[in-house]
Amino acid sequence: MHFKGKKILVLGAGISGISVACVLQNRGAQVTLSDSKSAELLKNKDLSAIHQCGVTLALGQQGEELLQDIDYIVLSPGISIEIPLVKIAKAKNITVMSEIEVAYQLCTAPIVAITGTNGKTTTTTLIGEMVKTTDRNVVVGGNIGLALSQEVAEVGENGIVVAEISSFQLEGSIHFRPRVAAILNITPDHLDRHHSLENYIAMKERIFANQTKDDYIVLNYDDIIVREMANKVPSKVFFFSRKVELDSGIFVKDGMIIIRWQEKTYIVCPISKIQLRGGHNIENVLAACGVAFFAGVTLISMVQTLFNFTGVEHRIEKVTVVNGVPYYNDSKATNPESSIKALEAFEEPIILIAGGRDKNTDLTAFMKLIKEKVEHLILLGEAQERFEAAAFQHDVSQIHNVNSLSEAVQLAYHLAKEPQVVLLSPACASYDMFTSYEERGKVFKRLVYEL
Repeated sequence: MHFKGKKILVLGAGISGISVACVLQNRGAQVTLSDSKSAELLKNKDLSAIHQCGVTLALGQQGEELLQDIDYIVLSPGISIEIPLVKIAKAKNITVMSEIEVAYQLCTAPIVAITGTNGKTTTTTLIGEMVKTTDRNVVVGGNIGLALSQEVAEVGENGIVVAEISSFQLEGSIHFRPRVAAILNITPDHLDRHHSLENYIAMKERIFANQTKDDYIVLNYDDIIVREMANKVPSKVFFFSRKVELDSGIFVKDGMIIIRWQEKTYIVCPISKIQLRGGHNIENVLAACGVAFFAGVTLISMVQTLFNFTGVEHRIEKVTVVNGVPYYNDSKATNPESSIKALEAFEEPIILIAGGRDKNTDLTAFMKLIKEKVEHLILLGEAQERFEAAAFQHDVSQIHNVNSLSEAVQLAYHLAKEPQVVLLSPACASYDMFTSYEERGKVFKRLVYEL
């Protein structure tokens, strides 16, 4: 696919949209960047790069006239493929693609891609650190960091790209083909965008749709939805499991991580040496080792990386200890399943701060675990009322409603005593109070340090 001389409409003036618009313009395309928000609503957005590279801006009303003579439409991850303008474009046979499809078309290096509902950022970051030990030029991006289309420009054919890929990004993929891919887990998420679990699963499965028998897919054997995907994939399947000893794959036995592949067995390391908390992180480690194994990382390098890796920001991140009570930032937990994994990581009694923009997912399992492990539940944000009702239904005691994260931290401070831990794990998106989960996490850390 060639972009030079093509007329391209990029939808969404977020980080990815701005980046891909500039990348395509610099490759000789004629690019228009459009956002449904007006210039007034985007006044705090840094659009200087757009002006410098000569991209045309079209802000506000997105009418059919934007499609005049357009060859391709490129979607930022936040833009649904079902918006009216995109539907009209498809009816006109205009090719619609995601930003990661552009990245794939521009990339000369092999791509390693990781998707799943939870654990993507930790696993992707860990794989990136492992692959860096091979002395190849390594780029880590996708759903974390800069836009992948911008990142791939810095890596040649002898390098390697490690990418976190979301269902939103896969929605507009066409030829995207990772040489090694991983699907970590599937639980209901983003159903407001995908409408059903079946559609959400179908989006995740696009990560292996263009693979061949020369490629690899790493799948979670313990997740029945993911395990059954093995019947559909065209590539070589490599399972990981923390519960079952596998005939072929990577698993835990007697406290040791073990790889079996093509009738050979490799001992990786004891799980006791890993610094990450929680059983879910053992799964992330297994997936990362499986991917790294096929990306050419030696066992010694895998082990050295594992021993030194302490996790990523905003995911069960220890902030500090105040009056003998540890405070943890898990702002990246934007759905109940992710918060469940955080709760399971602690043996200590928990003061939990939760709530935010509600995704309307089922709260049953989450509240059952709160009943078991949480001594004080502090709720805030738009989800507050529904979360409180669900907590009452499950006989959760000590429920506290607050109006801000600052108030939540102050209340937790006054309630907390050893051996409790204070955990921010919202089980919700951040957009009711913050621009992102990163901003929410940084504010939480600042408030804790101010204690």
